[in-house]
Amino acid sequence: MATPTSPLPLLDAATDDDDESAERVFVSAAELFGVLATPLRLRILNAICNQEKSVGDIMVAVDSTQPNVSQHLKVLYQAGIVAKRRVGNQVYYRVQSEKAVQLCRTVCTQIAIELDDPESVSQTERLARRI
Repeated sequence: MATPTSPLPLLDAATDDDDESAERVFVSAAELFGVLATPLRLRILNAICNQEKSVGDIMVAVDSTQPNVSQHLKVLYQAGIVAKRRVGNQVYYRVQSEKAVQLCRTVCTQIAIELDDPESVSQTERLARRI
């Protein structure tokens, strides 16, 4: 009979031994997840993950208004996830943090698999809501 494996800790033992370091890691991770916790921000990242786009192009891609898109781009920019450059009166955005985009891509791909074929993933291993 197979013995179930114990879940892996979020941090390795070296970091976990230092409560202050562990707390800084958890706070930083929570801040990143907070920035990424808005569907529109995920759609914005999806729109620019392969190439830089102007705010106008992003608005069209995510079907939202300029003030709304600009507000979310500001949050992503302040978090260091996107970079921007100005050309005349146009502002262009591109991905700056490939690691953040890879995290989003991994989670979104897994959830898409689960939603497309719910039977392919056991209930205990799902990321999507258990319905």
